[in-house]
Amino acid sequence: MNNALYAQASAREGILEPQAIRSVLYAGLAGRFRGAKLLILIPDHTRTLPLGMLFRMMVEALGAARQIDFMVALGTHPPLSEEALNRLVGISAEERAGAFRHIGLLNHAWDDPDALTQIGTITRQQVQQIAGDLWHPSLGGDVPVRLNRLALDYDHLIILGPTFPHEVVGFSGGAKYLFPGISGAEMINVTHWLGALATILNTIGVKHTPVREMVHAAAALVPIPITLVGLVIVSHGEVKDGVAGIFIGDHLPAWEAAADLSSQRHILWVDQPYQRVLSWSPAMYDELWTGAKAMYKLEPAIADGGEVIVYAPHLDVVSHVHGKYIYEAGYHVRDFYLKQWDKYGHLPLGVLAHGTHLRGSGTYDEGVERARIRVTLSSRISREDCEQLSLGYLDPNTLNLAEWQGREAEGILFVPKAGEMLYRLKTKA
Repeated sequence: MNNALYAQASAREGILEPQAIRSVLYAGLAGRFRGAKLLILIPDHTRTLPLGMLFRMMVEALGAARQIDFMVALGTHPPLSEEALNRLVGISAEERAGAFRHIGLLNHAWDDPDALTQIGTITRQQVQQIAGDLWHPSLGGDVPVRLNRLALDYDHLIILGPTFPHEVVGFSGGAKYLFPGISGAEMINVTHWLGALATILNTIGVKHTPVREMVHAAAALVPIPITLVGLVIVSHGEVKDGVAGIFIGDHLPAWEAAADLSSQRHILWVDQPYQRVLSWSPAMYDELWTGAKAMYKLEPAIADGGEVIVYAPHLDVVSHVHGKYIYEAGYHVRDFYLKQWDKYGHLPLGVLAHGTHLRGSGTYDEGVERARIRVTLSSRISREDCEQLSLGYLDPNTLNLAEWQGREAEGILFVPKAGEMLYRLKTKA
């Protein structure tokens, strides 16, 4: 197993200056890939990252490479237009046609069989071993490990992305940019459902989880080397979205280091649970499929019987890709689906995982669903749709945000940019 870190810098407080970031990139990358053909995996607009700055620095640092292409690790997110790809990496159409004409900007295509190739299999027995007590027959049998076939045309893969607490895998980043980032539907569905079986409360902000183990098992099947440029991004004072840490090396140790720093910079520990939370889902989440992170990061800090309001006044769609399935599944606690598997088992496991992640923990017995907390959506999605989806509804035009601020002592919390900072309740001694 590779365990090398090539270069790193981090701040327990504050952020790194651009020159420090550039120095780490050059120390970790420059000259290392001379003459190589490189594919760099990057996130889309739903992840906070100063990608415009990093794109230019990466291209400069890797100037000795024979070829450099970037692929957006979309998972099942919608593909980006050419204009959106340019905007994502911070270049103009003129720059793309000129100074960066030799750099490829590519989308992953998870649902195109011709875009994928199988590199191995994770057997049912392996999944059972990884899942342990979480194992359930709904996880199915052997899992084909399929990857975007273009990735295998390169000499080396470089992952460039942030690490945050994550509802499915514990902490994001690292090999998650391969699975689900540029993988086929099988790994996407099984890993998300395994995370749902574990529940958010037992997963988010936990470094080593069954899903992370499964992702790493799949990554071990990739036949070309993988380097990670792992970052930790924070808001600090007047500086929005600064880099608190950067770790470059073999993907496993670099991710471990990024996750350790994320656990220090991205978790807010609270003394008492909140009764009501107004959680503002920012505009970078343009569908509920991603905007639901505004609930995921708050659930551990909400009291039993409490309420989280996902405030997303810009949002008017549940999911561009999975909408019809979500409307059939609705949003329900895990056991609602498990105990009615004959009714819901035909739906994609990733959709059911999303359904239970947003609805949160709870029980389903003798036909009665009891969720631990109430989840209310305040968006442009109609009251009728919310009722069909089994979510509460609140007209965003009726909310006065000022009335929610400064009321933590009353058990009321306002989160102005939700989805990345994790709120957790301190454990009583």
